[in-house]
Amino acid sequence: MSSIALDRPVTAVKPITVPAPGRAVGLAVKVTAPLSGRNLPVLVFSHGNAWSMDGYEPLVDRWAAAGFVVVQPTHLDSRRNGIGWDDPRFATVWRVRIADLHAVLDGLDDILLRAGDLGPRTDRGRLSVVGHSWGAQTAGALLGARVLDADGVPGEDFSHPAVSAGALLAATGTGETLTPFAAEHLPFMRPDYSTLTAPTLVVAGGRDQSSLSTRGPEWFTDAYHLSPSPMSLLTLAEGEHTLGGLAGERVAETTDEDPARVALVADAVSAYLLDALKVDTDPWAALTDAAATGDGTWSMTSK
Repeated sequence: MSSIALDRPVTAVKPITVPAPGRAVGLAVKVTAPLSGRNLPVLVFSHGNAWSMDGYEPLVDRWAAAGFVVVQPTHLDSRRNGIGWDDPRFATVWRVRIADLHAVLDGLDDILLRAGDLGPRTDRGRLSVVGHSWGAQTAGALLGARVLDADGVPGEDFSHPAVSAGALLAATGTGETLTPFAAEHLPFMRPDYSTLTAPTLVVAGGRDQSSLSTRGPEWFTDAYHLSPSPMSLLTLAEGEHTLGGLAGERVAETTDEDPARVALVADAVSAYLLDALKVDTDPWAALTDAAATGDGTWSMTSK
């Protein structure tokens, strides 16, 4: 299905500290990259709630093998920081998450320098952001999405001018159908996708039933349906919220473990971004051809 070469060795460097004045806990990142290659595009990844830079290896290693320099920050809501739902700082964590991605992108030169020889091997003109779950809403903000306030008024623009494209995995839907718990603890979960204008791949699971919304799995396709073109939607018929186990093998949150599904997600993101960043159009063409003749376990639409 994919024409991406995935046999090149990769290496990871961590932790690398990133300046983030005023942050309650210091910001650290992990950088994973291929050992060889030049003009490498950059992918900044935002993890889901409670995770850290040490998760999502099945995705990150595959992206690095496909030729990306992957930068993973540990957000403030990571389990290791002990900031739970009832912590008074939690109400603003969504803003800190967005600020983390901005700090990474703005400090990218120093991050690459401290990660070894990556500086001269990286193409800073080809930057993308990707996120899973809460991380998808975080990444979406840098792609142009906004957050509606209680009166439905869009908040500030957090998009980053250096970001050219992205991917949203199991992204939060609109906020009109939040459960009482979500409405109380996650009032920021009210995205406005009408301003998400950067080319974006949305990935959704056909069996992803969220406990935060009264809607069904289609909730996770809002980012595609409510945003302008150009967009693509990859739907995994049997995928649940971890889409087969994105965060790692046999992690507690995974209820639909399927390594092949995870590989498909990883390769689809790589193919989409390589095409959108004008690095290589062949893998995305191969993927769309495969979707047209697939077995029904996954589908692709674009607009």
